[in-house]
Amino acid sequence: MNMSSSNRYAIIIEAIFHARYESGSRDVPFDRDDLRIFASSLNVEIPRNLGDIIYSFRYRTELPESILSLAPPGESWIIRPAGRGRYRFALVTDTPLLPNPNLVITKIPDATPGIISMYAFSDEQALLARVRYNRLIDVFLGIACHSLQNHFRTTVAGMGQVETDEIYVGVDKNGAHYVLPVQAKGGSDRLNRVQVEQDIAVCSEKLPTLICRPVGAQFMADDLIALFELEQQGDDIRITSERHYQLVPPDSFTEQDLLSYRQRLGNGQ
Repeated sequence: MNMSSSNRYAIIIEAIFHARYESGSRDVPFDRDDLRIFASSLNVEIPRNLGDIIYSFRYRTELPESILSLAPPGESWIIRPAGRGRYRFALVTDTPLLPNPNLVITKIPDATPGIISMYAFSDEQALLARVRYNRLIDVFLGIACHSLQNHFRTTVAGMGQVETDEIYVGVDKNGAHYVLPVQAKGGSDRLNRVQVEQDIAVCSEKLPTLICRPVGAQFMADDLIALFELEQQGDDIRITSERHYQLVPPDSFTEQDLLSYRQRLGNGQ
């Protein structure tokens, strides 16, 4: 069957879900091998990278409507890891992790090295670089932070192999130590609650004595950078704070900009 990757992925994932789903189910388990088995049974070309099917529906696009329509009001289906080579469709509260378009913008003097700006792409790596060079995690959270490792790949009990975009460690004025897993999304990719859950699990297992404060970073229009602090509440991921930053040349600040920032400080913002 000759069709686009997105159509092939949708056909395969729909077939797996409906074959495993029972009325009233809140968890629908399946295996990585099911992707190959169902593609073959449907006479659909088997993707070379089976993992891209899962990645696509977890980070890039919505699950097919025939799956989403079976979620109760106020909830939605997502795909969660369930161990090595194992996954499950799970119902979660339908609260998208999206930037608030009405939030005020804070200008930050751009400290990105010129050569990085020249050759950076508009993807998550470019976003992580800008966040790192401009110390935006420090600015956002108000603690001294340092990048420990990016693309940290490990295994977590009950989840299997996971990867965190970047991990920072930090210290506050009282000497408390923090671990800050950062999830970055550029272009049309969206922040994903499953990845945040994985980031929290990684920190809990690998650095259990540090205070975990997950952060999301999202490229917006006009090169705005949205930063979120995230928190797990039960089975849900919520936004606890959000700021939008714009990296600008130092001479672009006006007296009105600086006055408005002083007023925010006085208001405790």
